[in-house]
Amino acid sequence: MRRGLVRGLLGLVVAGLTGCATLVAPPAAPPASAAEATAAWARVLDRHVDARGDVDFEALAADRADLDRYVRHVADTAPLGIADPSERLAHLINAYNALSMFNVIDSGIPVTHAGLNKVRFFVLRRLTVGGQSMSLLRFENDVIRPEARRLGEPRVHFALNCSARSCPRLPRRPFSGAALDAELARETTAFFARTEVFRIDHAERTVWLSELLDFYPEDFVPDHGVSLLDYANRHAPQAAPLDYRVRFTPYDWTFLKIRRPPRATQAVSSA
Repeated sequence: MRRGLVRGLLGLVVAGLTGCATLVAPPAAPPASAAEATAAWARVLDRHVDARGDVDFEALAADRADLDRYVRHVADTAPLGIADPSERLAHLINAYNALSMFNVIDSGIPVTHAGLNKVRFFVLRRLTVGGQSMSLLRFENDVIRPEARRLGEPRVHFALNCSARSCPRLPRRPFSGAALDAELARETTAFFARTEVFRIDHAERTVWLSELLDFYPEDFVPDHGVSLLDYANRHAPQAAPLDYRVRFTPYDWTFLKIRRPPRATQAVSSA
């Protein structure tokens, strides 16, 4: 009931703000083949993402040609026009992650998604996907999630990165159709290994789960588990008793950008 009420209120807010939407034009980058664009995206991940999945947005903003090239490819490629299902889903994941990164840069590298920033970032800023203007929210809910459900692949949620600290980790290589099953298994295992995602408190008979699972419960239950805890148990380092209470760790919407050390101040010497 609470989730439905929140979604209903959010829908009203979104509807009221639709007229304030901003169309973000795709970069004026030269057209590229799928292989060329994916290679450009691979360079972005290799150069500007660290082992923890944090992004050096400042460096990327100054070296954005490859990101612009890939985002232009996303703008020109029909999201469901790729014949092979695994290649198609890999493209959708890469496209979402790249558009999120592009949106951060184009928004001036904000500090957080929290509050109204979330509405601006996910709803009001419309990007081009396959010739269509859509928000990141619409891209995820109307394109990616239906395709993932059709393929029976809920693990897509642990590969999509919205540039917030509680998001699944951003890998340093693009997702690929040929190895997608293994890549999704890797990212799902890594996600549930994080203590803020899955933590058992035996003293309180409670399991703390990432709020991400509570955002999309219908994608996991009942098709892939009898409950969210049952689904989480299948991927967590150890299983929790199913009769334990489930609570959700609040999502941290802070951007996952690399933290730069403060600049050293030069001492002023006296004559």
